[in-house]
Amino acid sequence: MKNLQLNNYSSALETVKDLKKKYGNTWNAIQPESAARMAFQNKFKTGLDIAKYTAAIMRKDMAEYDADASNYTQSLGCWHGFVAQQKMIAVKKHHKTTNKRYLYLSGWMVAALRSEFGPLPDQSMHEKTAVPALIEEIYDFLRQADAIELNDLFRRLENGEDVKDQIDNFQTHIVPIIADIDAGFGNEEATYLLAKKMIQAGACAIQIENQVSDAKQCGHQDGKVTVPHEDFIAKLNSVRYAFLELGVEDGIIVARTDSEGAGLTQKLPVSQESGDLASQYLAFVDAEEISINEAKEDDVLLKRNGKLMRPKRLPNGLYKFKEGSNIDRVVLDCITSLQHGADLLWIETPTPNLKQIAHMINRVKEVVPTARLVYNNSPSFNWTLNFRNQAYEEMVLNGEDVSAYDKDNLMDVKYDNTELSLRADEKIRTFQLDGAKEASIFHHLITLPTYHTTALHMNDLSEGYFGKDGMLAYVEGVQRQEIRKGVSCVKHQRMAGSDLGDDHKAFFAGERALKASGVKNTSNQFELKSKPKDVSPLSVVA
Repeated sequence: MKNLQLNNYSSALETVKDLKKKYGNTWNAIQPESAARMAFQNKFKTGLDIAKYTAAIMRKDMAEYDADASNYTQSLGCWHGFVAQQKMIAVKKHHKTTNKRYLYLSGWMVAALRSEFGPLPDQSMHEKTAVPALIEEIYDFLRQADAIELNDLFRRLENGEDVKDQIDNFQTHIVPIIADIDAGFGNEEATYLLAKKMIQAGACAIQIENQVSDAKQCGHQDGKVTVPHEDFIAKLNSVRYAFLELGVEDGIIVARTDSEGAGLTQKLPVSQESGDLASQYLAFVDAEEISINEAKEDDVLLKRNGKLMRPKRLPNGLYKFKEGSNIDRVVLDCITSLQHGADLLWIETPTPNLKQIAHMINRVKEVVPTARLVYNNSPSFNWTLNFRNQAYEEMVLNGEDVSAYDKDNLMDVKYDNTELSLRADEKIRTFQLDGAKEASIFHHLITLPTYHTTALHMNDLSEGYFGKDGMLAYVEGVQRQEIRKGVSCVKHQRMAGSDLGDDHKAFFAGERALKASGVKNTSNQFELKSKPKDVSPLSVVA
């Protein structure tokens, strides 16, 4: 029945009818319409089916971006399958299509929210198995969204509505995931084994960074330690081999460099000849010229341009890079990664400054013209302050009067509706499109949005519910908004699969099925006489 996965409902129905004829009376209780419907509601049977399908989407999107930079893609980080599901339901409702909208799986959020050790910092201390487990969970929830929406369409078909076209042309909630493998959780073999699990769970794009695995830090914190290029290339190779072994020929590798903010290296690579990768990496290491008599016992020494040099080493054994070498290291990292199998680049930056990002990627494109970026629109940036600073600097450069603004206090609420803040907000609004056109950013993501929205919403609800507003805080701030905006989970029983389960039980047990739906189901209170605006097939109204 493999062909049920790919064809439309009608062909799936014919396939089941043929199978029923083949197996005779023992299949008398099996209704072809029900079996074909269930198969069609679960188009993707395995994670590998998803990985292959979504990899093809990403490749297509990359080609369309190359033709027109306004065709950039976006994603939001999700830490639970339900969050990812509700995001994609909302995308379909508001934008009518999931095209060019992806999901991002953040290692930071896995560490902070999904580890059995409890909340952890982003230092690769969480269980590596938590990463593929979350990928699998996300796709289980997206499959459920497919099944629920299609189940509603099939119910309407049974009631005589002409929705066959909508069924045959149904757009799935399944979209690509860019999944964070951190620094690979060990050596290249460990990276390969974890990459396989992630791909088998459905990941078509794996993001890997050039930090030392056992000393990994969040990209927006200090103390980052990078590895020599040869070590990173081995990990790029391990991910590619994992994709190829599993038959995902279009798999995407996102190579992230943390060199912009990293000032340390753990290893000094072995150079085989002058100018090779190891030699270029060693040239960035900070060292002082000494004579042989100045060398201490057990010192590590380098010969550089005919001179004896001693690398600057910290008490923990780590070596320092030269001050001001970070951008050159970023450029070399990016070029090297693209020349050794990476498909996309990720440059971790200290601020969201398009001129600085463009400067780095344009240097890369001088060597690899097809270079494209995945960019982290990080909540670690103070976006308001950064862009008010940029707007202030532009106003000064243009000779405009800035005497009304305190340069050291631009976050002040009193500036919220000023000319400066309006210019800054407009820059923020167009940042993604501008970045796509000016800095080769193919994919924009926010790593931790749902971490922050959960905290914000719980702050607001807790303030009112445990205060003077009591139950009104929930009703006014949550439920009434869900009803009026057509949010799918206001009928939470249905969203969890209750209606879907009722239909399945009817398939299996016929009239004997015990169903949850009926006049005493309190979800009926949410049936509206008129549909809310921008309602989706998965919203309140069945």
